Amino acid sequence: MQFYNLKKRSHVDVPDSAVKKTKIVRETKSGEQIRYAFKAEFEGDTLFKFVSKAVFDSTSVPEIS
Repeated sequence: MQFYNLKKRSHVDVPDSAVKKTKIVRETKSGEQIRYAFKAEFEGDTLFKFVSKAVFDSTSVPEIS
């Protein structure tokens, strides 16, 4: 799966075995907001990739809380 590394300012290919999916929930004035993301540790950096709910649900990587 391809992520963008902000520190190196380049795209990196991360093996699917190193990718986990997570839901990020926060409270706003108008209610609760849920964002869906993939998270990976690669070469000492933590990488995030925000995706839609459809992509989140269709991917078979393990979910963390």
